Amino acid sequence: MIELLLTFIFVLITIAFFTITERKVMASIQRRMGPNVVGFWGALQAFADGFKLIFKEAIIPAKANRVLFIFSPILIIAIGLLVWAFIPLSSINYLVSVDFSILVIYAVLSLGVYGIIMAGWSSNSRYAFIGSMRSASQLISYEISMGLLLFLVIVLSGSVNIVSIVNYQIQVGWLFKPLWPVVLALAIVVLAELNRVPFDLPEAEAEIVAGYNIEYSSMTFAFFFLAEYSNMIVWGFLIVFAFLGGWDFGLLAFIFKVLFVCFLYVAVRASYPRFRFDQLMEIGWDDILMVAFGIFIFIVSILF
Repeated sequence: MIELLLTFIFVLITIAFFTITERKVMASIQRRMGPNVVGFWGALQAFADGFKLIFKEAIIPAKANRVLFIFSPILIIAIGLLVWAFIPLSSINYLVSVDFSILVIYAVLSLGVYGIIMAGWSSNSRYAFIGSMRSASQLISYEISMGLLLFLVIVLSGSVNIVSIVNYQIQVGWLFKPLWPVVLALAIVVLAELNRVPFDLPEAEAEIVAGYNIEYSSMTFAFFFLAEYSNMIVWGFLIVFAFLGGWDFGLLAFIFKVLFVCFLYVAVRASYPRFRFDQLMEIGWDDILMVAFGIFIFIVSILF
C-alpha cells in the first residue's frame, strides 16, 4: 500500500511538471511566451493552478444527477491512476505483475469512456451530452484499429506480457524497424483515443463549449484534466514498450524515449488544426481501419 501511494504521488507530480513542459514547448513552437511568473521559469505554475482549483467552489447543476455527476470524474481519475500499477520500469521493478499485462492496461484504459458518457448525461446539458456522444463514437471507432495494431506486437513477440515483449526486443532488436508503418498508424490512433489535437472533437471549445465537462468546476474539473495527461504518459510508455525496446540501454534511455514520444504529441498539438467531426470519422473507418487490416493481413500471411 505504501508503494502504491508513493507511486500515485509520483504520478501526480509528474503530470504537474508535464503540463508545464507542454505549455513551454508549445509556446516555443508558436513563438510566444509560456508560463514565466510563478516560480523559476514558471516551474510552479501547475501547482498554483492546482491550489486555485482546490479552493474554488464545486458547483453542481440544479437538475443534474448528483450521484453520477460526482462519481464520473472520480471514476476517470481512478482509472487513470490504477493503470500505473501495471507499468514496469524494469524486468523486476513493478507493483503488480500479471501474465497478460498489456491486455490489462488496454482494457483498463478503455473503461474511461464510461466516465465521459456518465459525465455528459448526468450534467443534464445538451452541450455536455453532445460532447460525451462524440467521445463515445470516437473512442469506439479508433479502438478497433488500436486492437489490431497492438495484436501485431503480440503475434511477433509471442507474448502478452510487457516484460516478455521488451526482453524479446532486447534479444532480436526493436520492433520499430520492421513495424514502422504500424507505429505511425498507432500514433494517429492514440491521438484520437486521448482526445488530443487534431482529434479533440469531444472538447471542441469553439463548437460545443468544452464538451462533456462544461458543467464541472473546482477539483471535479481537475480530475478530467489529470486523467487525460496521465493517459498520455501511459501511452508514451506503451509505445516504448511495444516498439522502442523499453528499458533497453538502461533506465535513463528508457525515460528519454518516453519523453520523446510525449514531446511528439505536444508538437502535434502546437502545429495542426482540428479536424471536423465527419473528417475524424472518415479517417477512423475509411483510412486507419483499412490500413490496420491491410498491415495485419500482410504480416500474418508472411508469418503463417
